[in-house]
Amino acid sequence: MEEALKGTFPVDVVKNIFSNISSINTFHNQFLLPDLEKRMGEWESTPRLGDILQKLTPFLKMYAEYVKNFDKAMELLKQWTDRSPQFKAIIQDIQSQEACGCLTLQHHMLEPVQRVPRYEMLLKDYLKKLPQDDPDHRDAEKSLNIIAMAATHSNSAIRKSENLKKLLEIYEMLGEEEDIVNASNEFIKEGHILKLAARNTSAMERYLFLFNNMLLYCVPKFSLGGPKYTVRTRIGIEGMKVLGTTNEDYPHTFQVSGKERTLELQASSEQDKDNWIKAFRKTIEIFHQKNETFKSASKDVLTAELGKRAPRWIRDNEVTMCMKCKESFNALTRRRHHCRACGYVVCWKCSDNKVALEYDSNKINKVCKDCYSILTGEEKAEGKKKGILEIEAAQFSGSSIMCGFLQYCEKNKPWGKVWCLIPEKEALVLYLYGAPQDVKAQSTIPLLGYSVEDSPRPADLPASFRLSQSKSVHSFAAESDELKQRWLKVIRVAVTGEVPECPPPNDATGTMAMDGAQETSSDS
Repeated sequence: MEEALKGTFPVDVVKNIFSNISSINTFHNQFLLPDLEKRMGEWESTPRLGDILQKLTPFLKMYAEYVKNFDKAMELLKQWTDRSPQFKAIIQDIQSQEACGCLTLQHHMLEPVQRVPRYEMLLKDYLKKLPQDDPDHRDAEKSLNIIAMAATHSNSAIRKSENLKKLLEIYEMLGEEEDIVNASNEFIKEGHILKLAARNTSAMERYLFLFNNMLLYCVPKFSLGGPKYTVRTRIGIEGMKVLGTTNEDYPHTFQVSGKERTLELQASSEQDKDNWIKAFRKTIEIFHQKNETFKSASKDVLTAELGKRAPRWIRDNEVTMCMKCKESFNALTRRRHHCRACGYVVCWKCSDNKVALEYDSNKINKVCKDCYSILTGEEKAEGKKKGILEIEAAQFSGSSIMCGFLQYCEKNKPWGKVWCLIPEKEALVLYLYGAPQDVKAQSTIPLLGYSVEDSPRPADLPASFRLSQSKSVHSFAAESDELKQRWLKVIRVAVTGEVPECPPPNDATGTMAMDGAQETSSDS
């Protein structure tokens, strides 16, 4: 807050990250702790806790506000760490202090989320050891009921916090280089595995981290105290296939085939193989179920059901701009709001309409301007024709020749992550979005006539390539050389005016050959 008051970054950023933690801290320091300490000092004459807890536990409901804000706090913390070098430096300085115990700020921010359920457990133990006829039993029981009600606010957050704690552990195991600490990422399974090389019969030790939306294929690192693994490839669950294979020389093998890469893996036993295959298949099934639900929710809710059925809310982190006016969101002047009728994420201007919704007992709710027009019967004004950029990323992603995240840099601007997409319908145009569900592209690059360069330059990121035409230069960087080659294979065809084909996840001349070469060169 001291730094924010100097103007280094907005004061509201600090307030929105830490929510009402100051009030929670004040309650413990000035009320709960002094009362408990005083009672411990007079325990011989007054051996009871229930009366204090019954008086003060209603105040524990203030944790609900902190818990409700927790996901947004994590997202805001990440945004400003990425965006502001000064903010990042302050966080790192605080984390390096002895009082922080070498733990990240996110670790410490989890503690209040877990506090109320811990009180509940302690009070349950206290009641078990307390005789039924003890004078304190009645007050303690009443206190437990109040705490249990407060704890219900935290139960789902506890599950999220445990998952987030695991994500943080993996983040540290990977050298704090992989962008995985996100509320939308859910850890599924991890473990040692052997990788069968494509060009020889050797098997190499690898490590897998499976999440609800991706697989991290890692190489173990032999270092003391540092990162334990290096990520070799990140494979998305979308389009992934898993099948058991038979190999005379190597038992317990199975194949994982994704858009980015195909892996032939060997488990330690038949049981281990079965466990991995089950975990993969269940993850793929759930991913597709949610994706189908999302697709149906992304379309306009049927007019006949609008307001009568609760919508599926689009997640905040799946869009970077208002889904109605296409203006970009920010943490201060244009924040995210949800239309209670269709579930779209919109800005305050586009949600400044109120109407009664049948599914919510006809209570007045905020809705977007389009839903307001439909629900009130007012004639909807004709909107302007969509511009070339106003095509939804989700609409294209399902029928694209190539899509995925790339780092992007234009002229002397800083590098930033963008969702790149070459649609089948416009195979000679590269669309650049801020996020996979944005309704408007940030920019487009007509690929015809561009020159493609992939020779490394000192200032460029690894696995980078450039598109240049006259004085216009666009620099891109992929997560791996393999992924870079897949993009180049498509783009080099498109710049000639020919329609490129969608590169298969694995072909004899492309991905597998490159896969084997990469393994051989990196593992020799």
